[in-house]
Amino acid sequence: MKDESSVNQEQLDRPAIGIILRILSGALFAAMAIFVKAVSADVPVGQIVFFRSAFALIPLVVFLWMRGEFPGGLATRRPLDHLLRSALGAAAMFASFASIARLPLAEATLLGYLSPIFTAIAGVVILSERATAWRAAGVILGTLGVVALVWPELGQSTADETRLIGFGFGLLMGLLTAFALIMVRSLSRTESPGAIAFYFVVASMIGGIATLPFGWAAPSLSQFLYLVGAGIFGGFAHICMTLAFRYTEASRLAPFEYLAILWPILADLILFGEPLTHPFLLALPLVLAGAVVAALEASRRASSLKD
Repeated sequence: MKDESSVNQEQLDRPAIGIILRILSGALFAAMAIFVKAVSADVPVGQIVFFRSAFALIPLVVFLWMRGEFPGGLATRRPLDHLLRSALGAAAMFASFASIARLPLAEATLLGYLSPIFTAIAGVVILSERATAWRAAGVILGTLGVVALVWPELGQSTADETRLIGFGFGLLMGLLTAFALIMVRSLSRTESPGAIAFYFVVASMIGGIATLPFGWAAPSLSQFLYLVGAGIFGGFAHICMTLAFRYTEASRLAPFEYLAILWPILADLILFGEPLTHPFLLALPLVLAGAVVAALEASRRASSLKD
C-alpha cells in the first residue's frame, strides 16, 4: 500500500501540465516585455519598474493566499538574505528594462540567456565549485555569441552609442540575475518560493518609486494600460513558472525555456518592424548553446549531489 507522501508526489508529477505552464509563462513574460518596450521611449525605467512590480503584486498575493501562504508563509529567519536577493533582482530588472528600451526585443532577451553562463562562472569564483570542461564550453560559446552580436557595432567608424549602452545593460542584467539566482538557490533550502517572490516584488516596487524625485512621466491612457499590463502579465508569468516546476522536474522543462526566444523574435518582426540582423542570427545559436551547456552542467552536478 502506498504511503501518503508517495501518492501526493504522483499527483504532482504531471509533466504535460508542467510543460504547458512553462510555455505559457514564456509567452506571458514576452507579453510583459512587449508592454515594456511599447512605453520605454516615453516612460522612465524607474516608473516602469514600479508599475510592473506593483501590479504584479496583485496576482501574486491572491495566489499565495489561495495556497495558504499569505501572510503566514512570509515569515522568515533570513531577512538580510532576502534583502540581498531582492536588491540583486530589482537591479537586474532595472538593467533589463534599460536594455529593452535601447535594443530590439529579441536582442535584449537573448542577452538574458547569458545568466546560466554567469552563474557557472560565479559558482567557481565565489562558491569554489570545480571548474569543469562543461563550464568552460558554456563560457566560451556564450562569449563568442556576445562578440558576434556586439562586434559589428565596435567595427564601425561611428558606433551606435545607444545600442552599445543597451548591450552593456543587457550584460549587466545577466550578471545580476546570476547572482540573484545563487541567492535563490541558497534561500530555497529554508524559505518558500512564495516568500522569495513576494519580497523581490516589494523590493522592486520600492526601488522603482525611489526614482520619483528624478521625474516621472504623465502616461496617456494607453500607456497606463500598458504599464498595468506589464505588471499583471509579469505576475501571472511568475505564477505559471512556479507551478510548472511544481508539476515537472526542471530537466524536463529546460528545452521549453529556450523556446521562449521565439516570442520576442515574432514581436520584433510583427509588432515593432525590427528585422533580424545577421549578427543576431549568428549570436543566437552560440548564446543558446552556451546557456544549454551551462544548464546541463548544473543539472549533472545537482544529480550527483543527490546520489
